This record gives sequence, structure tokens and C-alpha cells, in this order.
Amino acid sequence: MRSIRPLFAARRERSVRRTTFPVLAAVGLATALALTATACDSSGDAKAGGEASASVSASAPGDGKIKIPDDIKRKLREHGIDIDKWKNGAWKNWDKDDWLREADEFVNPIIQGLWNPDRMRKANDPDKGVDANDLSGDQGVTDPTPAPVQAQAVRPAYHDSAPTAGKVFFDSPEGTMVCSATVVEDPAHPGKSNLVWTAGHCVHAGRKGGWYRNIAFVPAYNNAGRTEAELQSATREQIAPYGVWWGDWAQTSDQWIERGDETGGQGAPYDFAVIHVTPEQGNGGKSLEETVGSALPVNFNAPAVPKVDSITATGYPAAAPFDGQKLYQCQDKPGRLSIVRTDPTMYRIGCTMTGGSSGGGWVERGSDGKPALVSNTSIGPVTSGWLAGPRLGDVAKGIYTSVSKKFANQ
Repeated sequence: MRSIRPLFAARRERSVRRTTFPVLAAVGLATALALTATACDSSGDAKAGGEASASVSASAPGDGKIKIPDDIKRKLREHGIDIDKWKNGAWKNWDKDDWLREADEFVNPIIQGLWNPDRMRKANDPDKGVDANDLSGDQGVTDPTPAPVQAQAVRPAYHDSAPTAGKVFFDSPEGTMVCSATVVEDPAHPGKSNLVWTAGHCVHAGRKGGWYRNIAFVPAYNNAGRTEAELQSATREQIAPYGVWWGDWAQTSDQWIERGDETGGQGAPYDFAVIHVTPEQGNGGKSLEETVGSALPVNFNAPAVPKVDSITATGYPAAAPFDGQKLYQCQDKPGRLSIVRTDPTMYRIGCTMTGGSSGGGWVERGSDGKPALVSNTSIGPVTSGWLAGPRLGDVAKGIYTSVSKKFANQ
């Protein structure tokens, strides 16, 4: 299968500070593992040797360049943003020396109809493996590699079985990409949330890049579980029955922006992001949560890894043997994975999901039996079989709270 690697795109909050957790007795990995971020995956062009990736990409029509309609440019100018002149045109320039990186540089104007059925269906991921040095040495606490857990197909309609799950689409220099994501509650708007949780690498490229573009969320993508062949003639409403929701703000950790890379790198323990979304078309004033009928709470104080009995990871894996069009889940008791001794230990579960599943939510049921988001898919091995996700703590809570407060009065 293709290499699993995170795709990065999120917003940076300067006030968030790095948080460390106590280091327990260390257990080294038996072998050095080649990792890849799980956010994206390519459309079936797996390389010899069977690597797997978690994100997906496709090219735009024509020359692949996006033209911003004049009416959108005018509206942005009314708010003091001239897309053509802003940052000397860096918004349109994919030169990595001109990436828009900082918190105040995020811009994501709605482009009506950009995410059409064909473009969504074909989104895939440039495959890159993770540097084995990421796991060199005996750092922190790492439990034995979990046995693979076979991913199980979610029964359609997905909205009935997993109403908070969906896909995040975005454009990168390599093409059109895709991740998985989850609708989460907004403390500032109970019952009316417009917040989406995903991986940091699904919004920002990390230390060598900047913000991705044209970021949009599609809840319950392919809700009826149609096959690849059936989707060839599917309408936009059939593929996106709850609409297309554009990110008007995204935020990720400083650690991801400064240390994350195409293979996860040392930013993996902080590979999370929150996106605030707005509907592409009129939605009668309904929020995302009201539209899909559900949103998950986020637990920033989940039990230590050994005390968690079971975690369920959800996503749209796209690398072989999957095609990225259907929703899957894995359930397993998590173990621990340490990338850097001084950073939080990550959750790790056995799971055969591949590229495209990055950013998908990890859910645990608390002592009250109610589900809550405790992590998201971040990295996995080149050969598949397990996934790892960050344990959410103070840094993640700071980002979540910041996005919620930003839109509290809207």
C-alpha cells in the first residue's frame, strides 16, 4: 500500500505554548519504521512495493490554475484584501519561498462549483515516505507494534452510522488533495457548531511550506456508499448530500508549523487542526451541526493511554486496496508511540486503513458511555497495519478555544 503521510494545513495561534507530559519507562521500537503521514492518498497509482498514503489529489480543469471570480475579488477588497497584490501575489504563487505561513495570512475565498463531483472523486495524494530517523533511539514510551486490525466498512447511509464524519478537500502544489475530518461541538454556539476537526497537515504544509488553498469540508461524502463506477455519473447532490462547506478560518499548532514535515516529523504529536466553515450556498441560516444533526464533544483530558479500553478511528482510506470513496472504521485498544522523548506520547492502534484516512476522528467512550473525540489520524507505517494520532492536551485545547472565541459573536 502507499505510504501514509500527513497533509498539512491549519492556522497558527501565537499564544499557544508547547506542553510536555511526564515520561514513563522507555521501550524502544524493535525496528526502525518508515512512516508516512496519513492525510492524503493517490487515486490508485500505488507504487511497486505497495506503499500507502492517507490523502488524495487531482488536478484542476484546464491548466490547473484557479481563477478567482471578479465579484469575489471585489468583496475581498471591501475588507481590505486585494488578492492580486496581497503579499506580492504570494497567494497565487506556489514557490515555496513565498508560502503564506503565518496566522494572519490565511485566506480561502469561496469559489462556487469548484468542488464538482469529478474533482472530488479524483482527488489524490503525492506519495512520500517518512524518515526512519523520526523514530531513532529509545525516546519516551513506545509499546510493541500492535497487530493489524482489519478496517470495517461503515454501513450506508453514513449519515445514520457516523453523522459527524466527512472529507476535507484542498489544493496543494502537487495537486488536489483530500483528508478525513469530524464535526465537533462549539462551546460558543451550543447545538449550532460550524467547527471541523482534522489533522494539521491537512491545512498547512509544516516547516517547509504554508497554508493550503481552497479548503472545503463535505460531510457524509458519498452518503449512500456508491461504488467507484456508480460515482462516475453521480450528481454533486448525491456525492455531497449535506452541501460543501468552505473553511473561512483554520488554525493549527506552532509545533506543527515549525516542526512538521511531509512525513510527519517531530511535529506529529501536535498534528491537529480546527477549521471554521461556512456553506458554499445558502443554507437557510442553519449551522453545520444543525444540518448534519450531530457534533462530537472534544476531550482534552482523556485518560492515559494504558487506561483507555478502546478507540474507534473513522476515515476514507484511498490507497489500495481501498479507493477513497467509502467510509471505514477500526476499533482497537491503543498502545503508546513516542517520537520525541520530551513531547506527548501518541496513541497507536492496529488498523489497515491507508492514505486518505488522515485527519479522521478517534473516538473513545467515557465512563458515562458517551462518545468524545480524543485524537485524529496522523501517521502510519509504509507497509500499513497501524495508525498513530496525537493525544489532545493543552495545546489542542488552546487552538480549539481560540477558533471558537473568534466566531463567538457571529
